[in-house]
Amino acid sequence: MKIIVPMAGRGSRLRPHSLTVPKPLIPIAGQPIVHRLVKDIAKVLKQPIDEIAFVLGDPAWFGDDVVNSLKDLANSLGAKPSIYRQDQPLGTGHAIMCAKPSLTGPAVIAYADTLIRAEFDLDPTADSVIWTKKVSNPEAYGVVKLNENDEIIELVEKPETFVSNQAVIGIYYFKDVAILKDKLQDVLDQNVMNGGEYQINDGIKRMMAEGRIFKTGTVDEWMDCGNKNVTLETNAKMLGFIKADGDEQMIANSIVNDNSTIIEPCYIGEHVSLRNCTVGPNVSIGNQCVIENSTVKNSLIQNHTSIKNANLDHAMIGNHVTFDGNFEAISIGDYSILE
Repeated sequence: MKIIVPMAGRGSRLRPHSLTVPKPLIPIAGQPIVHRLVKDIAKVLKQPIDEIAFVLGDPAWFGDDVVNSLKDLANSLGAKPSIYRQDQPLGTGHAIMCAKPSLTGPAVIAYADTLIRAEFDLDPTADSVIWTKKVSNPEAYGVVKLNENDEIIELVEKPETFVSNQAVIGIYYFKDVAILKDKLQDVLDQNVMNGGEYQINDGIKRMMAEGRIFKTGTVDEWMDCGNKNVTLETNAKMLGFIKADGDEQMIANSIVNDNSTIIEPCYIGEHVSLRNCTVGPNVSIGNQCVIENSTVKNSLIQNHTSIKNANLDHAMIGNHVTFDGNFEAISIGDYSILE
């Protein structure tokens, strides 16, 4: 089994945090989004992963540190890492085709801007499985249309009339991804574009037209990381899941706790100093941070940051930040100083 991860986008909706760090590398509960996504997919698949292929953007943005972290991720799962580049933002189908040498055999394709919680077995009769989540407002999403055998027969983008309540979340399984590769090559050769881009859906629709069997795999949780507010919601949910699972250390042994209270669930990284603070619930703090005389809840703070005299709620703070003030629902990017 292979995992293909297109992640060349810069994540403009999450600015200022994605101005200096690619969105898939922003940490949720102490681990980058893409790391958690790949690990969660590996758990769902319940089988060995042979290769993980990452499709990155400009090397000036996705540099050696990003490449090395992704190679380490693949190696930790016993998989071969492969790195590809998408030099132009030409859509989801184009991004997949940038990994053409890896598009053989069974594979999962997962776009690195979402997290899932799921537990199910892949249907052996299906040529493809499209992960979906039941939603209350399907008109806001791309959804699947099913026949009487619960097979997907059509993909409908933001339907004006009800088609189904199962929204496509951007994760796909193909029994043989080479078939999708061939169809996407036709899309590129024939210059079939939607919204000025080559889309994965146009390859999938050609597979459906040949009678390939598509089934759904419904996830229990679909957590977005598109903007600051939903990222904080995802961080809180993930902290709760990790605490319930009990298989990750959430508070490092190296923290210095000086007259401070921690209200779980929280993730607190290495060499963090807490002085006269109340931290939590639903707080993630990166490595080597100092927090003094503050209350912090429902917030995400990255690495090497100093917080003083603060009352933070629904705050997102980047790396190497110095903050001293009495604001609450703030969003501060990397290397900022507010004193």
